[in-house]
Amino acid sequence: MRVTGYLFIAVLIATTTPLSAQETIRMNAVKANNYGVAYSLPKTSLVITFKVKKVTYKRGDFYPYAQRYLGIEPITENRTTYSLEDVSIVNKGIPDESNSFLIEFRSNTVEPFVYLTKDGLICSVNGNPELEKTKEPESPTRSEPSIDPRRFLTEETLMAGSTAKQAELVSKQILELRRTRNDILMGEAENMPPDGAAYKLVMDQINAQEKALTEMFSGTMETETFFTDLTIIPDNGNINRQVIARFSEKLGPLDADNLAGSPIYISLTSKTPKIERLLSEKELAKLEDKLKQGLVYNIPGKADLKIEYDNRTLKDIEVDIVQFGSKEVLTKKMFDNNKKPIKIIFYPDLGAIKQIIQ
Repeated sequence: MRVTGYLFIAVLIATTTPLSAQETIRMNAVKANNYGVAYSLPKTSLVITFKVKKVTYKRGDFYPYAQRYLGIEPITENRTTYSLEDVSIVNKGIPDESNSFLIEFRSNTVEPFVYLTKDGLICSVNGNPELEKTKEPESPTRSEPSIDPRRFLTEETLMAGSTAKQAELVSKQILELRRTRNDILMGEAENMPPDGAAYKLVMDQINAQEKALTEMFSGTMETETFFTDLTIIPDNGNINRQVIARFSEKLGPLDADNLAGSPIYISLTSKTPKIERLLSEKELAKLEDKLKQGLVYNIPGKADLKIEYDNRTLKDIEVDIVQFGSKEVLTKKMFDNNKKPIKIIFYPDLGAIKQIIQ
C-alpha cells in the first residue's frame, strides 16, 4: 500500500505525563536587539493517547473445590488481558526550523514587545497572550489489592494435613461469616453492635473476611488503566491507513513493527485545496522579500483524521494541520502607530492569528 507523505513516529509504552500549559517569555524590541525579535512558526504534531485497561486474573488455592463447596465458577488459570478503551488527540505545535523569522519595529515605536513560548513560538505582539487552559488528563487507576486471606485462617485450618481438608474448613468459615452477618441484619445476633459506628465496623470486617476467604476459591481479578502516547508529525501529503502501532489482548500496546499485535491505522486527508503555481525568479524574489519585511503567520489547513483498529473506527474528527495550509504576512506599517499600537494574539500551537486589536 503506497502512502503519500512522511511520518515521524515516537512510540512510548508508558504512563503519560500531563501536557502542561505553555510557559511564555516576554521579548522587548529595544536598541540592543536592533528593535527586532526572532520567532518561530510551528508545524503540527499530533499527540495520540490510548487509554488501556489491564486485567490480571489469578486463580485461588482452592479453585478445584469452588463448585463443590460454594457453587461458584472459579478462575482456573493465571492470565492477563488488555483492552483498548479510548483514544484522544491533542494538536501540539513544535518549532519548524525552516520557518524562523524576525519581526522588526521602528526605533520610535512605543515599547514594542513580543511574547514567545519557551520554544520560541510566537504567542502575541504588544499584548498579553491568551493561552488556553489544557484539560487535566485522566489519571491512571488501579483496583484495591486483595487482602491476604491467610491472616483470617483458623488454627485448625492451618494444621490441616491436606488442601482438600483446608478447603472444607475454609468453606465452613465462610458460611459461618454469612450466618453471623444475617443474624446482625435481622437483629438476632447474641452480641449486637451497640451503635451505628460499631455496626459499620463489624459489618466491614465480616465483609472483608468473607471476600478474602471466598477469593481462595474464586480467584482474584485486579484492574488497572494506563495511557500510551504516540507523537506523529505529518508531512504535506495525505496518509492512507498507515500502521502507527499495534495492540494485543495478551501483550497490550506494541510498536508498529511488532507483528504480535493487530495494527492500529491512521488516515489523514486534507480538506484544503492546493493551489500550485510556478513563480518566476522575479516573483520568487518578491515573495522572499515580503516574508522578510513583515510579520509572517500560518493559515492552517483542515484535514479529516481517522484512527481504526480491529475493524472499528476509534476516532473520526476534523483537525487543523499547519503543513496542509499556507503563510501570509502582515506589513510592517501596521505597527507604526505610536499612539495606539496594534495588538495581535496568536494560537501558539498553530502560528495562526486569533485576534487583532486596534
